[in-house]
Amino acid sequence: MSTTAVIMMIIAMVTVWGGLVAAIVNLARHPEVADAEPQPPVEL
Repeated sequence: MSTTAVIMMIIAMVTVWGGLVAAIVNLARHPEVADAEPQPPVEL
C-alpha cells in the first residue's frame, strides 16, 4: 500500500472509531430515560 492510502485509511478509521467513542460517551453522560416515554392508556 502506498503512503497516501495508509494515511487515508488511518483518517477513516479515526473518524469511524472516534464517532463510536463519542456516541458511547454521550449516552453514558445523558442516558435515555424510559420514564419520559408516554405510557399506553389504561383500559378499564
